[in-house]
Amino acid sequence: MKVRLSSIVERLRSSLFFVPMSAVVAAAVLGLGLLAVDRRVDITLAELPFGFTSTVESARTLLGAIAAATISFAGIAFSVSLLILQLASSQYSPRVVHALFRDPFNKRVMALVVGTFTYCIVVLRSVRSALEADGEPVIPNVSVAVAVVLGIVAILAIVAFIDHNAHTMDVSEILERIRRETVTQIHASWEPAEPGHLTGPLPPKSSQPTTVVRSDGSGWIQLIDTDTIIDLVPDGATVRVHTEAGQYAIAHSPLMSITPPSDDELIGKLRSAVVIGHTRTMQQDVTYGLRQTVDIALRALSPGINDPTTAQDAIFHTAAILSELLRREPPPAVTTNGDRTVVMERRPSHDALIGLAFDEIRRAGSADPAVCCYLLDTLASLIESVTADGYHDRTTELRRQAHLVLEASTRHEQLDDDIAAIRSAYAQIRETT
Repeated sequence: MKVRLSSIVERLRSSLFFVPMSAVVAAAVLGLGLLAVDRRVDITLAELPFGFTSTVESARTLLGAIAAATISFAGIAFSVSLLILQLASSQYSPRVVHALFRDPFNKRVMALVVGTFTYCIVVLRSVRSALEADGEPVIPNVSVAVAVVLGIVAILAIVAFIDHNAHTMDVSEILERIRRETVTQIHASWEPAEPGHLTGPLPPKSSQPTTVVRSDGSGWIQLIDTDTIIDLVPDGATVRVHTEAGQYAIAHSPLMSITPPSDDELIGKLRSAVVIGHTRTMQQDVTYGLRQTVDIALRALSPGINDPTTAQDAIFHTAAILSELLRREPPPAVTTNGDRTVVMERRPSHDALIGLAFDEIRRAGSADPAVCCYLLDTLASLIESVTADGYHDRTTELRRQAHLVLEASTRHEQLDDDIAAIRSAYAQIRETT
């Protein structure tokens, strides 16, 4: 249940509709509430003490102008947001769009703008002159005064929106947002590792008959609720989960198996403990952050863009995320509750994470001496940092990656000075103990 709720919250956080919609409802309620206040003020006071009194004509003009201005900007704001998403997708990577969808500032500005429009419309419909309806003029002075305040705040929000989006396309801002979100998720789901700790082997598979739980559709594995799984199975049962968050499940592919065999009702409940969606998320998949920074580096190294400096920035942020992962351990592979057991057969290893971070970038940039030097400098810094904290056993794969960078660069026709620069950068790693 908790995982399902987490999945719903994640969808709402990635939605450009939910926050503005909530603001529209809140603005309508606020407008109706202040109109009720105005009716009481008109009974007890001849005029407001704040100098906010209006005529019928001025109230209609003010409310109409604010409503027209805000709804016009709402269209522009949504257009600009979609343009930024399109540019980021084509310039950097389609994966970064996920982070931009979650930008809370833009959603709050849109909410303020459409909320102000809704408020003005609600209040405007109540303004009447002496020639209308009962012959009693209705001028909601308090409501009009609040509309003016909201209009001024909306104008300031527009300026802030333009400033914010002018910086949004800065690749360093995008990379830092990805790094920050990934590190937050790492700290939430991975435990600090003890230096020298080695992960033990998984329990051996049982020779007893099993029941295989298969996916009923295709999509990305977003969440696996191990707590629900272990609560559902009977005493003495063992569940082996064959997939992990971040993997793509094809329809009818195996998700898990349970020993001893179970009935269809339990199989259906176990299947529902795995959340499958159309997009990959970072809820239980911290490697998705690495995937995004690596994709930005690869796009920068592509012939169509050829921007080694952006690749350097992406390599540094990739190393910052990897540094956190190398100091921590993934969630435990075995969860027990009495004599019930859940075994996660697939977990990201530290060597696999290092490969994910550097393999593709190394292959794409092996012909560029500058990129090779960036990679070697980054690997040297990572090795020194990890070693200083006592995780010397996790530097073997980093050193192998450095050797591969050197070997790959020498396979291309390079100037002697470029080869010398690469060997000099590699020498820093050999000197690190």
